Amino acid sequence: MESTDPLGGADKHAAAVAARGLRATNGRSFRLGPIDLSLGEGVTCLVGANGAGKSTLFRVLIGIQPKTGGTIEFAAKRPSLGYLPQDPELPPLASCEEYLDHVAWLQGLSRGQRPQAIREVLVGVGLADRSKSMIRRLSGGLRRRLALAGALVNSPDLLLLDEPTAGLDPIQRDRMRELVQANAAGRAVLLSTHLLEDVRALADRVAVMAGGQIAFAGALGELSGEPVGSPGFAAEFDAAAAALMVPPGE
Repeated sequence: MESTDPLGGADKHAAAVAARGLRATNGRSFRLGPIDLSLGEGVTCLVGANGAGKSTLFRVLIGIQPKTGGTIEFAAKRPSLGYLPQDPELPPLASCEEYLDHVAWLQGLSRGQRPQAIREVLVGVGLADRSKSMIRRLSGGLRRRLALAGALVNSPDLLLLDEPTAGLDPIQRDRMRELVQANAAGRAVLLSTHLLEDVRALADRVAVMAGGQIAFAGALGELSGEPVGSPGFAAEFDAAAAALMVPPGE
């Protein structure tokens, strides 16, 4: 599936997922869409104010909320998905290893596949020494890393991360960004955030969302008008993104 959407990537590789004319409702008042969005390999940051529709879009893409219109097409016939919700619920009396074994089972990994997958993903998120630790004994930052491990345990083609740095202190936030970057190679990652510093630190591409619609989709430099990494980039990018995050008519 060849990508023509700006978010498909400049190298024209096949998109992992493409949404066309996607629509959904959330409650009686909020309407999502129409959304046109194509995601290829690398990190796409979906940025918007609280209530812009980011979490609703994620739930529709992952299939836990029905769409009311449009299409979602995956490049793979049987795509593997990983999802980290904004407020992951983890069983407090389970160990890290037990939790990941259950998630891997839900994802269809066989009994023989699960031990290696669990070991690899615990190493990948820096929790190899906490495999037997009970979840209730983990700090908030470590719990978020364990939830990320759960999203990665099936080696997903498409990884959806909903506000993964929300509520973390600056040190934990930096560590989570490092983990996202380390696990982005070879897959499409869609990461939602309302923190522009996350976008500047992580994104290969950016989509700005406002009022349930995509206000901009493309390269960071295209939005800012300044080359990425230049002295004026951060200020210009933040100002341009902030302006687009305001819903039309407000």
